[in-house]
Amino acid sequence: MPQVGFGVFQVPDAETTAAVATALEAGYRSIDTAAVYGNEAGTGRAIAAAGLPRDELFVTSKLWVADLEHPREAYLRTLDRLGLERLDLYLIHWPAPGLDRYVHAWAELAAMREEGIVREVGVSNFQPEHLDRVVRETGVTPVVNQVELHPGLQQRELRAHHERLGVVTEAWSPLAQGAVLDDPAITGIAARHGVSPAQVVLRWHLQRGTVVIPKSVTPARIRSNLDLLGFALDDAELAAVDALDRGLRTGPHPDRFDG
Repeated sequence: MPQVGFGVFQVPDAETTAAVATALEAGYRSIDTAAVYGNEAGTGRAIAAAGLPRDELFVTSKLWVADLEHPREAYLRTLDRLGLERLDLYLIHWPAPGLDRYVHAWAELAAMREEGIVREVGVSNFQPEHLDRVVRETGVTPVVNQVELHPGLQQRELRAHHERLGVVTEAWSPLAQGAVLDDPAITGIAARHGVSPAQVVLRWHLQRGTVVIPKSVTPARIRSNLDLLGFALDDAELAAVDALDRGLRTGPHPDRFDG
């Protein structure tokens, strides 16, 4: 799984094909979508048009809350919309603890992986207690937990729990939807390196070991968000970004969201 992927959250289906096509042309090889985004079809059109070998791409989608009872059927609908025979990664989008169906869904995803109809399975927005429960009740540990994570919400306790379990941390909203990009600590680092504030934040994620899926529909930003290897943050700069943690959420809290 590439450490930098391309996300399509909140991109209308009609615009998704062009955005994903630009991302693939720029060099992205990991694409992240979800059933609830309503743009799996547009994503699939771009993948088909690119003509890249399938084994060069890493495609992720997610099981929505309304489908926790019947994940296999939902997965097959996702494949049909994407025009693919198999996903590289399929995630439970939210635990929706009030519905109490995420363990059932996880057991089904684990069985689907064993059958080979999906390459790997993971979760999204799971808290430590949700992770512990699925491991305890199924014996299968998710390979990935995709959560809101950015300088304003660094999820240190959750990331430490991931390390103990061997779960990869993946960040959605890695730029906090722009809310942290005008912070003087970040703009100052950007000026010193001659890069954008977004590149500074994404580089911070990389150096902290996080997988990221930035989203944009602007071609120049799509390209610059992948251009992260020409500079590095030193220890003082990493610490300056670390100091921005303030519990800032741009999305709902997983304990209180049931869809």
